[in-house]
This record gives sequence, structure tokens and C-alpha cells, in this order.
Amino acid sequence: MTHLTAVSGSNCAIVSGAVLLLCLRLRARPAVAAICAAAALAGFVVLARPSPSVLRAAVMGGLALIALASGRPRAALPALCATVGLLILLDASQAISAGFTLSVLATAGLLLVAPGWREALRRCRVPAGLAEALAVPAAAQLACAPVIAGMSGTVGLVAVPANLLLAVPAVAPATVLGVLAALVSPFWPAAAAALAWCGSWPAWWLVTVARVGAQVPGGVLPWPAGLGGGLLLAVVLLALLAAGRSRWVRRLLAVVVVAIVVVVLPIQVVAPGWPPPGWQLVGCAVGQGDALVLRVAPLTAIVIDTGPEPSAVDGCLRRLDIQVIPLLLLSHLHADHVGGIEGAVSGRSVGAVLVGTYKLPDTGEQTLMAAVRRHHLDVVTVQPGDSYRVGPVQLTVIGPAATFRGTRSDPNNNSLIVMANLAGTTVLLPGDAEREEEDSVLSARVPLHVDVLKVPHHGSMYSDPAFLDAAAPTVAVVEVGLGAMTTDIRVPA
Repeated sequence: MTHLTAVSGSNCAIVSGAVLLLCLRLRARPAVAAICAAAALAGFVVLARPSPSVLRAAVMGGLALIALASGRPRAALPALCATVGLLILLDASQAISAGFTLSVLATAGLLLVAPGWREALRRCRVPAGLAEALAVPAAAQLACAPVIAGMSGTVGLVAVPANLLLAVPAVAPATVLGVLAALVSPFWPAAAAALAWCGSWPAWWLVTVARVGAQVPGGVLPWPAGLGGGLLLAVVLLALLAAGRSRWVRRLLAVVVVAIVVVVLPIQVVAPGWPPPGWQLVGCAVGQGDALVLRVAPLTAIVIDTGPEPSAVDGCLRRLDIQVIPLLLLSHLHADHVGGIEGAVSGRSVGAVLVGTYKLPDTGEQTLMAAVRRHHLDVVTVQPGDSYRVGPVQLTVIGPAATFRGTRSDPNNNSLIVMANLAGTTVLLPGDAEREEEDSVLSARVPLHVDVLKVPHHGSMYSDPAFLDAAAPTVAVVEVGLGAMTTDIRVPA
């Protein structure tokens, strides 16, 4: 329902449409009604400030309103194409603007799809007003769905019923009352306050519908992102529209919808699936490598390592709906810890990348620096004693105490060892530390007892059992690939 919180073509159409309806009720001549509606649209643009997005919305909304009111909406398609071309000619950046694309597609849906759906509902004896209210937002949602799926990597199952059945009745009152309150406020503040209070109730309803709809289990399905995902959904929707002309296909689709409502949704309520509510830490399945996610807030998490390749960690973060990474910590620069950095940072807001002082192997540093240059990331070198807090999560670096050289694996033995506190749940994250580094931490008598241990070096034979005994976790997480060699490590409960 994001489109309802911004100035869109529907807002402009509602304002000018309300004035047009009032003029018709007063039996004004069509020319007078059209002038009044145009004046109202111009006034709304001034009120909302004539930015490019508002002007674009006014053009699209006015065009859609005129087309629908004329009774020949498809005849306005050439005007839509001409308007789109003119707007791009005036501002070439519109051609790559997601908002512009959604405005054009929504208007095209109103002109090409909504009339047919409205008439089909009328033939099914649906009242004219209800048929219009159902057909218009459904057509706009259908037209915009491929672009939204390509941008978000999801397909919303709740969006259409939430908009059609719950939100639509409140949009017009909230818009009209808000505009009236703004117009009256300069010379009659008391009346403006009363109008604003009245408008607050439908606005509250819209917010409530959005909040509850976003929490519906199974309300959003994962979908391939990018151009390919958008084109795939467009093909699927076109195929469904074509098949829907057959009566038996419509009946089959009705059976599927009923089955989803009666069977699938109740199961989702009982077992809501992934991720579970209130999750704190997730070990991503990235094969032979490390990638852990520490939840900070909705949409926000700290990421520890990124696995060996981009797609696995990106998929994990998408399923967790992580869009902001305030801290990305790389324990060391082996490929199975840094190779997926591109998948973690692409399309997300990243605050800082934390690394240790040891910068080998060279291939890992090259992978890191390529991502840094491409995404303009800030790299911070940390050492034992450094501490970072983001919301309820605190990270404290406790190792390595010194730079190790000449060991079986110097990069592993120079892994950052980090103690994390997740609002009272303690987690030990030792990277791929081996005996030498583990013994140095034990010698420093650093308190290691934790609730959760990320088992060092994927559960290899190179850990010191005394280090595991000191951690004594309740839960142990082993990040290991299928078929990898592991030893039987004893982790006390």
C-alpha cells in the first residue's frame, strides 16, 4: 500500500473527480464542470508543491479521469503514449524512474483492463459502484505487479484484497478531507481542525490495514528479482488472463484460491514458517563457508562473513528481509568468508565493513577492495578491545591478541574473535581460529562462557577442546558444507 502514502495519479483523480461530481450534482454545464475540475487539479498541484513527481501524477490522474468519464477509455491510449513521450522528452531521467514506470503502467491498466473487468462484474449482477471500486484498483495492481516484483523480489498476496476490500473505501475520504482542511486552515482554523480530525479516522484505518496486512503469515511470496523476475511475472499474468477466458479454467482457479484460503493460510497461521518470530541469530546455508546474521531491528541486521559466493548469502538476507547492514564484519579474508560480499552489499545500505589487521590472502583482499570501490564502502580496521553497539546488539573484539606467523594457517589464526551480546543472549564468534589463537585467548583469561557458540573453523580437527569447554554453550552452530570433513567435536551442554 506504499502508493497510498505518496502523491499519485489516484490522489489527483480523486480531488478533481470530487469537484466534477459536485458540479454535476449542482447541474452545472459540462464545460463549467470540466473547468472547475481542471482548476481543482491545478490547485492540488500547488498545494502539494509542483515537484516533477506531483506534476507527473497530475497528468496521469487527469488523463485517467477524463478517459474513464468519457466512456471510451481505450480511445485515450494514444494520448497516454503521447504524454509519456513528452514527459521523457522534457526530463530524460523519467525513463529510468520506477515511480514514473508505475504511474504509466497503473494508468494503462485503468484504460485497458479496468473497463472490461467492470463490465464483467456488471454482467455478474455486481452493483455498478462496487464493480467500479473493485475493477479499478485490481487493474492498476495487475499492471504494476511485474515492476514491483522485479524491484522487491516478492509477490504480495495480501496487497490486492487489502487494497480492494479494505483500503479503497477510506482513500477518497482521507484525501478530500485532508485537502479541505488545508484550504480552510488560513482563514478558519477551527473548521480546519474539525476537518482534519474527521480525515484522521480514514487515515488511521489505512495505516491499520497496512500494518495488519504486512503481518499476515504467508502474505508475501519470494520471487526472482530484477528484470528477469519482472518479465517472468508479466508472462505468468498474461498467461493467466488468456486462460481465464475459458470457463473451466476460471473454475479451476476458483478451486485453487479456495484451497489456499481454507488449507494453506490456516497452516501458515499455525506454523508461520521462516523466519520464526523474534529470531536473533541465523546461520545462513552458504555451503562450505560462514555467513551469520544478527538481528538488530526489522529490516536491519549485522552480518558476520559472507560465505564463498554471492547468491547464497543474498538469498538468505532476502528471506530474512534484511535491507540495512550497519556493520559487516569479516573475520578473515579466506574465500569462504569473503567471496560472497557482493551478494551481501548489493542493493542494501551498508554502514561499515570491519576487518582485522591481517590482510592475507591477497585474493581475499582483492575481492574485498573490488566491492569497496564498486559500492563506496567504508572499511574500518579493528583490534582487540574495540567495541561497537547497534541497537540491542553489542560486538566486542577479543582476538587475536597478536599477529600469528608460521602456523598451519596464518589467515585462520588471525581471525577476528568476537563476543556478541544480543539483548542478553551471548554469542561467541571465533571465525576460523585454530589452536594457537584459541590458546592465546585462553591464556589472556578472557571470559568465554556463552549461550551460543559458532563452532570454530567449521568443526575441524584443529580446535582446542579446552576452548570449547570454556565456552560451554547451550547451542552450537556449525557452518559446514555438505560432504565436508568434520571431526567429532564435543560441545558441552
